[in-house]
Amino acid sequence: MDISELSYEEAFQQLEGLVAQLETGELSLEQSVAIYELGQRLSAHCQDLLEKAELKIRQVDNDA
Repeated sequence: MDISELSYEEAFQQLEGLVAQLETGELSLEQSVAIYELGQRLSAHCQDLLEKAELKIRQVDNDA
């Protein structure tokens, strides 16, 4: 999966799914670690997209 191509909504939805999987407590330690790592990458991608959106809003406000 190429996380960089996901929209914010897609990445956040996948992140929510990963959290739900972790909350079941039914995963092995290896699975939990792999899901946690993927979740960290998804979270970073979401944060990056939010920062870019905030920058665009600031630019629009400054131009107005």
